[in-house]
Amino acid sequence: MGTFLHVLLIIAIVVVCLFVLSFLVYFFNLDMKLTAKLAPLFEKHYDKIDRDKHL
Repeated sequence: MGTFLHVLLIIAIVVVCLFVLSFLVYFFNLDMKLTAKLAPLFEKHYDKIDRDKHL
């Protein structure tokens, strides 16, 4: 019974840590800040792609 409670405690700690991490990402808008930093790399890549210009 003790090992079950120990495993349950570890799972609860992991869930709380993931919640806090996701809250920090949401609160500070870190996902969009990362996307803004990566946008020039994506644009450089997609500008090199040949496109069919016939409409």
